[in-house]
Amino acid sequence: MLAAVAVGACANQLAAREAFLKQFVGHSDSELVQKLGVPTRTYETHGVKYLAYTESRLEFMPPLPPYAGPPWWLGAYGAAPPQVVNLVCETTFVVAGGIVKSYALRGNACG
Repeated sequence: MLAAVAVGACANQLAAREAFLKQFVGHSDSELVQKLGVPTRTYETHGVKYLAYTESRLEFMPPLPPYAGPPWWLGAYGAAPPQVVNLVCETTFVVAGGIVKSYALRGNACG
């Protein structure tokens, strides 16, 4: 049940992110930069610009306790130490003729 809630939360986050990003399609790249700031990276080829915005955060994953289950003579197993996970989402906008044409999401924290 917890997994279903987590998947639903991710879907809601992705839908909200998609709705936010769609508002920029059809607008000028200067409006995009005005709203989102200077991109992390840019690339231009054959008259098409790619503007990439990268978001990242670190999250702490608490340790998992050992599991003591059958066979009992093997003792406890399954423990995991705490971990720090780097979560990243890169949004790349495609700009042609000064107008945002589309965007793409890449990473483990996009929704």
